[in-house]
Amino acid sequence: MSFLRASALYNFLISYPALRWMPCQSWGFLRWPGLDGFFRLFVVALLWSTFSELRYIPSSSMYPTLRVGDRILVEKASYYIRSPSIHDIVTFKDPTQHSGENTDAIFIKRIVAKAGDTVEVHHGALYINGVAQQEDFIAGPPTYTMQLTYVPKGHVYVLGDNRNNSFDSHVWGPLPIKNISGRYVTCYHRPTNI
Repeated sequence: MSFLRASALYNFLISYPALRWMPCQSWGFLRWPGLDGFFRLFVVALLWSTFSELRYIPSSSMYPTLRVGDRILVEKASYYIRSPSIHDIVTFKDPTQHSGENTDAIFIKRIVAKAGDTVEVHHGALYINGVAQQEDFIAGPPTYTMQLTYVPKGHVYVLGDNRNNSFDSHVWGPLPIKNISGRYVTCYHRPTNI
């Protein structure tokens, strides 16, 4: 009876060396992960929550770099091994918040000056150490003026990219580095309806 014999195509597929070792021929790769798999997943989740966080942008203070509704990824590990640098976009705790208050206000701004620098704003430009800065990332030139300010040790000076609509160092002064909680990495979701 010829209908019980294996076909020529079946014999070819089984005997062809490259196809014989295909992973789909052994369904073991679909098996349920053991305890070690769950332990690895736990370690990855723990590291993810320790060294990064997801944030939502509620205001337009960083426009046009970040828009209202953007969801961003912030990493929290790099400032343990290096100092914040100019043009880093950082998240930080509200510096005007008193230690007894229990508000979790987190801001996001761009570092424009570090310890030892002088900062001033006049004639629609930002001056760091007396040199006008060329900033192609801001929404528009600042319409306010700010007197010469010295950034002390252990502090940075932060400003929003939307200079005229930002609650930042030009209002409350230099930011203590200890308030910085993370560094902006990327925007992973930008709403299309805005």
